Amino acid sequence: MDLREFKINNLGIDKNNFGKIYSFVDFGNVNYWYERDERDWEGSLLSKDQKLVVDIEKLANFIDLFSEHKRFYFGLDPKKKKSIKIISKARKYFDKTITKPIQKIKHYLDSAEEKTTTRFINQDKQGKYIFIPKCNFDTEISIDAVRFLEKYDTFCLFSSDADFVYLLEFLKHRNKKVILFSAGYVSYQLKRKANLNINAQKIKKDIVFKKQKPRL
Repeated sequence: MDLREFKINNLGIDKNNFGKIYSFVDFGNVNYWYERDERDWEGSLLSKDQKLVVDIEKLANFIDLFSEHKRFYFGLDPKKKKSIKIISKARKYFDKTITKPIQKIKHYLDSAEEKTTTRFINQDKQGKYIFIPKCNFDTEISIDAVRFLEKYDTFCLFSSDADFVYLLEFLKHRNKKVILFSAGYVSYQLKRKANLNINAQKIKKDIVFKKQKPRL
C-alpha cells in the first residue's frame, strides 16, 4: 500500500466501495473552516499573530488522491485582490472553476453588534449598518451534480451548508453514494444523507498553512 492509498483508506474512502468520485468544493464555506482554530495540525498552539488558511493548491492535490474530477465554486469581488487571487489560483489547479459576482447585503446593527463588528460601519437615516458579502452556490452545485449524474458513482461535497440536504436526498434516490467533508456545526439531516462524513479536522494537515495575521 502506497502513501496515497494509506491516506484515503485512513479516511474511510475505499475506492472499491465508492467507485468513480466527482468532487464539488463550496469554497465560500470551506474558506472559514479553520478561522477560529487555536491549534495547528500537530496540536501546537498558534501564536496570537498566526492563523490557519486553506491553501488552494494543497486542497486540489488532496482531492486528486481519490477524485477523478474536481470543481471549485467561489464568489468574485473585483474590488478585492484576495478574491481575484483565489479565483486565479483555483483556475490553475481545479478542473473547473465557477464564479459569479458577490452581492453585498445591508445589515443594520444593534448596540451590541456595533461594539463587536470588525467591518467598516456606514450610517444612513435608519441607523448604522455594515455590508455582508453573500454569494451562495447551492443552485450551481446542484445543477452540475445532476448534469454529470451519469459520470460518477459518488458525489463528494466540501461544505457544511444545510441547503444541500435536498440535493443529497435526490442523489441517494438515484443510487449515488455521498462523501461529505464538513466542519463546525453540521445539521443532523445533512450528515444523515452522507455515506461517509469526514470532519475537516482530519484533513487539516493536508490542506492548510500558517499565515501571519495583518497588523492593525
